[in-house]
Amino acid sequence: MQRHRRNCGLPLLVAIAMLIMTVSSPPAGATSMPDWVKGLAALPTPEHDDRTDAVTLTAETELAVDTSGRITRLERRAYRILRPEGTSRGTFQAVVDAETRLRRFHAWYLPPNGKEFELDDKDAVDVALNIPNGQLISDMRVRVLRAQGVAPGSIVAYESQQDERSYVLTEKWQFEDTIPVRSASFRLRLPAGWGYQATWLHHAEVPAVSEAPGQTRWLVENLPAIPIERQMPPVRGIAGGLVLALVPPRGAQRGFRSWSDFGNWYLKLLADRRQPSDALKGQVTMLTAGARTPLAKIQALASFVQSDIRYVGVELGIGGWQPHKAADVFAQRFGDCKDKATLLATMLAEIGVPSYLVIVNTQRGAVDEATPPHLAFNHAILAIALPGDARDPAPAAMYTHPALGSLLIFDPTDDLTPFGQLSGPLQANYAVLVAPDGGELLRLPQLAPSANSLARSAHVALDDQGSLSGSFEEQWRGDRANAQRYALRAAKVDTDQIKPVEALLAGSLTNFDVLEASVGNLHALDRPLQWRYKIAVTAYAKLAGDLLLVRPRLIGSDASTLLETKTPRRLAIEFDAPRHDTDEFEIGLPPGFEVDELPPPVHLATPFGSYDSETKLVGRALHYSRSLSMETVSLPAEQAPALRDFFRAIARDERTTAVLRRAVRAGL
Repeated sequence: MQRHRRNCGLPLLVAIAMLIMTVSSPPAGATSMPDWVKGLAALPTPEHDDRTDAVTLTAETELAVDTSGRITRLERRAYRILRPEGTSRGTFQAVVDAETRLRRFHAWYLPPNGKEFELDDKDAVDVALNIPNGQLISDMRVRVLRAQGVAPGSIVAYESQQDERSYVLTEKWQFEDTIPVRSASFRLRLPAGWGYQATWLHHAEVPAVSEAPGQTRWLVENLPAIPIERQMPPVRGIAGGLVLALVPPRGAQRGFRSWSDFGNWYLKLLADRRQPSDALKGQVTMLTAGARTPLAKIQALASFVQSDIRYVGVELGIGGWQPHKAADVFAQRFGDCKDKATLLATMLAEIGVPSYLVIVNTQRGAVDEATPPHLAFNHAILAIALPGDARDPAPAAMYTHPALGSLLIFDPTDDLTPFGQLSGPLQANYAVLVAPDGGELLRLPQLAPSANSLARSAHVALDDQGSLSGSFEEQWRGDRANAQRYALRAAKVDTDQIKPVEALLAGSLTNFDVLEASVGNLHALDRPLQWRYKIAVTAYAKLAGDLLLVRPRLIGSDASTLLETKTPRRLAIEFDAPRHDTDEFEIGLPPGFEVDELPPPVHLATPFGSYDSETKLVGRALHYSRSLSMETVSLPAEQAPALRDFFRAIARDERTTAVLRRAVRAGL
């Protein structure tokens, strides 16, 4: 029912928000306000703190369903702006396409002093959707109204009414927001004989009020703001809401009452999509001809779809959910996430390997084990059933299914994550496996910290003035390697390539020069990304009379200020992925100096991670070693104090110094 179209790699609402920022303010005319707008100024402001930018005075949604299942949606919103940062609430949008009729689109601006204004459809600007770093073919447009000169103390309101074609009669009403909400209501109008199944999300059940035959209303009031915190779960995954599966008469299935229903609906969309063409069959034969093992054949096909099929988002009608035919995707050499997954599934079937579509939201936490079935997803990947002789050694991204066996989870759209691995946002994420007998909600595998690691080593020497020079080597794996590879794609000249090295060094050193630097395995995704560089640092160690103070931790920091806030943490802490870091630094002592004091070793062990460091004298060199392992992707808020103390202990350790003393020569 809601236009939950998939836009792989970037949720639709994010794309819309980016586009709105580019729209100039339209002219405004004199107002003729309806009664519901006239009464807004008298409404009390919800309770809030002094950091609140705006509050919601009223949020009303009304859904009217006719006997054919077609929807008319009425939306009303009104906000009181409290601070300049809240003026973005004066921009309103309606998503339209070839199957949507926008009957009414109005906005009103009520300044604290001065003339009131109304904006209507003639003041709106239509903006096409786009995908950063990709292409989009779509019939969808965003119609935007923007109130002009919104100032603190103002009230802005809008109303839209549109007819929609609904492919699935499942609706989600989200009533909590990142600002306080005074009142939010949802009214449902159903034809005779229709019913609904209601499931509440992250909020206590609110009794439904029957206003008339076929007309039901829910009302929630005085909702506090969802706090904005660093590394918090996605708002849609924690906000209070109501999911409604609408049930037509005579048992016709139009809404999702279970994830199995979702899977069966998607199986119908896939019904004729996996028929291979002769050209596709020939490509499979060519790609697998030189492969000696079943796993090598699977990998050859996966690499082709991942690298040789260009990503183009396609959002046309039901095509926003239904894949294109595999033969067409192969012939055109482009497609979106569901197209690429369907093409790979078709190619795998040619070598006798079953595979199953997996529908997921790229924001981990948007769906969890308690989420009722609805269109909550924006991405499609694939679960590949590995033959028995293809599991040793087993790839990391494996899921063991009680009926389907060992499944390799693979993302054909992600051209940076190698076969057998899984990007951080997908790890431990909930997704729907579209199996032959319906859908099933499952938790995707979480990889070991070693799959997302940084191993850094250095051999340097100090002189008697405290200056330092030497060579470093880094090996990056997992998402962190992918981020560097992605950034290096934009490097135009050789000097651009060393910017990541310079940025890292600048966070730990002053007065340094990069003497040389090189990157290795830039395009070899199955191998760690390598950095090798040489540097010189003036006055790295501090002279104090006969003493030289040396920080053994040369570069890089494992500490974090994430939880150094004035207010206690309220929401769970989300990490990109598990991680494992190691440092091995050898620091040659300057002539004439001996070790006077070394930092004590540190050992921290917690349920969520561990940290160890030690500095030793080995011959005429300090040997510093440390390791950090973060084992989880999500931590509940009640563990925030323990995590804060963990990072504080790491920060203290990173600041410790070894003390070198100038040796006293005999006879003096």
